[in-house]
Amino acid sequence: MTRRGPRPLPAHLTLAMGRAWLATASIPHPPAGTSNPASNPWSASWPGFAPRLPEARAEHRRILDQLAGAADPEAFRAAVLQRLWQDDAALIRGIAAYRDHPWRRDLPARPTLWAEGPARLLDYGGQGPATLFVPSLINRATVLDLMPGHSMLRWLADEGLRPLLLDWGEPGRAEHDFSLTDFIAGRLERALAAAARAAGGPVTLAGYCMGGLLALAAAIRRPELVRALVLLATPWDFHAGGAEAQARSTASLLPALEPAMAATGGLPVDILQLLFAGLDPFGIARKFRAFARLDPTSPRAAHFVALEDWLNDGIPLPAPVARECLGGWYGANTPMAGEWRIAGQAVDPAAWRGPAFLAIPRGDRIVPPESARALAARLPQATVLDVAAGHIGMAAGMKAGAVLWRPLRDWIAAPPRPT
Repeated sequence: MTRRGPRPLPAHLTLAMGRAWLATASIPHPPAGTSNPASNPWSASWPGFAPRLPEARAEHRRILDQLAGAADPEAFRAAVLQRLWQDDAALIRGIAAYRDHPWRRDLPARPTLWAEGPARLLDYGGQGPATLFVPSLINRATVLDLMPGHSMLRWLADEGLRPLLLDWGEPGRAEHDFSLTDFIAGRLERALAAAARAAGGPVTLAGYCMGGLLALAAAIRRPELVRALVLLATPWDFHAGGAEAQARSTASLLPALEPAMAATGGLPVDILQLLFAGLDPFGIARKFRAFARLDPTSPRAAHFVALEDWLNDGIPLPAPVARECLGGWYGANTPMAGEWRIAGQAVDPAAWRGPAFLAIPRGDRIVPPESARALAARLPQATVLDVAAGHIGMAAGMKAGAVLWRPLRDWIAAPPRPT
């Protein structure tokens, strides 16, 4: 096997094992003293009995339907165990197929216009209006340049725009002490100035996910360098959409994470992966079981491998940034509360007076749509695109061209005039 992942593998296998335990532990039993299921069916209360795991409840329902709804308890238990065995076997097949898949990312490198530390400003060519794309600090920038046929940046260049990409690189010893102010008021603003020099004037500034928050803050601080603002799946209200309890729970983990950050200078990739897995604990197993059913030579299989390689090649988050994000954004909801500051200045979306385009994916599990809509409501000149996709699929999925790339191209080419 030639690649790692899904990371951290032991945790995902443990979650799959926990799913099996929940599925078997939630099987209802016949009432005490009942020996004849036909006269007093053990399933009479079904589906009123609710297993703790919705996925198990749905599977139990399907098995009951297949067994005509009145099978004896042992037949039902045997059917559940058989299905779990099949699912676990499919999971192992899917992981093995992924780790041994021959696909490798092989795209021509782009010219570097500017560099500082590990960060580089990459030029994707094109003759039209320039747009500087800012990705998150915790994932590689390659999600926007994933593979042939699935590269937003190369497609936009072919469509008459000039995309530029800020590739943050991997933090070294110097970046271990960086705060969000260091990244935004320092490195991002210098990259933005370099982009404006290369373009001969202000550029469109586009941020993806966490990168959208960084881009927003930079645009407010340096409006003379920004023609228009694009925010893709960008959060603002971290307690919206019923997420407050989970957000505060995530923030409460900070004290337990301090030893790892003290030892490494940042929040390790595997811990970040676990935090994201908490949003959908059984999602990893589900998608690898589905991958096991794909033809490994198909374009869809190669696309799956490309996205998984990107997901498993994350970047550690410098410790000061981790504290600001987990404790501030998630715990105290500082952006929504008006308390998030860069270089002492509050980041207020209403201070951005230029045009803004917000793409909000309706199937987003990472940034609830309500969180992103809270930001749209605070931007005076916001154009909102409701995207029929998820957080990653919007930018790099099989249908990304139709649901995002085309409307984004049209808006960048002719944004509304500032009022």
